[in-house]
Amino acid sequence: MHHHEYSYTGLGMKMGFQFYWVLGPWCSPSGSPAPLSCETGCGEGSWILVCRLLVPTRVSLLSMEEDIDTRKINNSFLRDHSYATEGNASPAAFRRWGRAQSKNQVHRRGEYNVYSTFQSHEPEFDYLKSLEIEEKINKIRWLPQQNAAYFLLSTNDKTVKLWKVSERDKRPEGYNLKDEEGRLRDPATITTLRVPVLRPMDLMVEATPRRVFANAHTYHINSISVNSDYETYMSADDLRINLWNFEITNQSFNIVDIKPANMEELTEVITAAEFHPHHCNSFVYSSSKGTIRLCDMRASALCDRHSKFFEEPEDPSNRSFFSEIISSISDVKFSHSGRYIMTRDYLTVKVWDLNMENRPIETYQVHDYLRSKLCSLYENDCIFDKFECVWNGSDSVIMTGSYNNFFRMFDRNTKRDVTLEASRENSKPRAILKPRKVCVGGKRRKDEISVDSLDFSKKILHTAWHPSENIIAVAATNNLYIFQDKVN
Repeated sequence: MHHHEYSYTGLGMKMGFQFYWVLGPWCSPSGSPAPLSCETGCGEGSWILVCRLLVPTRVSLLSMEEDIDTRKINNSFLRDHSYATEGNASPAAFRRWGRAQSKNQVHRRGEYNVYSTFQSHEPEFDYLKSLEIEEKINKIRWLPQQNAAYFLLSTNDKTVKLWKVSERDKRPEGYNLKDEEGRLRDPATITTLRVPVLRPMDLMVEATPRRVFANAHTYHINSISVNSDYETYMSADDLRINLWNFEITNQSFNIVDIKPANMEELTEVITAAEFHPHHCNSFVYSSSKGTIRLCDMRASALCDRHSKFFEEPEDPSNRSFFSEIISSISDVKFSHSGRYIMTRDYLTVKVWDLNMENRPIETYQVHDYLRSKLCSLYENDCIFDKFECVWNGSDSVIMTGSYNNFFRMFDRNTKRDVTLEASRENSKPRAILKPRKVCVGGKRRKDEISVDSLDFSKKILHTAWHPSENIIAVAATNNLYIFQDKVN
């Protein structure tokens, strides 16, 4: 790991970013780069970032302590990382440790080291269908923190698991019926009674599977979303969405089923789904046709009839062979306020108002210069890449990834945008993270890059944003980059 600091100030709002830390590179057992993904969660006094290593599927938990004085000093004893072997799906936890100048000051500097690692999923085999179930983790979602422990959901193609990650820095001593080695003592030899005491010990992080939710999906799970009631969550595959209770593992309720009686009549699949952040009865799901459906579980047990249907009419002048492919929605996210929905298709990010179904209120071009390259992108399968999108904490800025390790930010208030690059090659201590520009044709300026020079093997599919601060995480193939707003 190498520590680089970058800064960038470009948009009208406070959107300067320092390059904080790089984790990686990680490689698969064959030596090829292992792509990363990241999710976020927030707990008491800390920000947790999850990275899932897609090949051979390791997951990393990164914790950014906002005030170290509120945590046990044993948190400073960090574990070395043990890379998982082939076929593992091991979450590894990273914690940042730094020095705060005062108790009330937000601590901003530090580095990341491994905090914990554990096995999430094992490879399985479906003997009825003669199908191998990969251990690859598709999604991770955090549950709100209720106590000192963290809870998260992780899923592969078929099985969702609820994990508890907790710390232990004391051990009991002085048992009456056991000796110091843990062996049972002969009751006849016990002449006095002792009061057991707790002794300090090195910090131990334990990950325990509390629930396993299996055997409910015929197709591959692409989304999981925790409900705002914190009692239920949903899991979505290509054709169905199921509702689970956290306390019940042997049954779920099917709330959406778009599977036709004749599979030859299948015209679309579910690509993403998410619960409303405040109303536990509402959720949305997107489709490969570029449509979004808002459903209300109060209307009926099976939400086969949507409450609202969001679709933008296609411009006939832009119709092409690739229109249906690039209109497929790869990600859908509610704003923190719950008023808006953000969707990402191949070329654009769109923001929808829940009160207006016929068209989006905002459309942002992510990499429109690729429209002339769709044929070659189709041939190398890049056109099927699934980019995610994310809101900042105030819903005023949105971020999504692109190719060549570029990622884009759009300020909804000023309508300004910027393209930044996550790259080791451009890393110089305290250098300015400069905006990048892509030249479509004609004479190219010195600081521009030609669209023909873009590296489509370097792509940022997954990003994460701190819920209250301008701290972002960008997963660029097998490296994880942490950026923070510029600190003078």
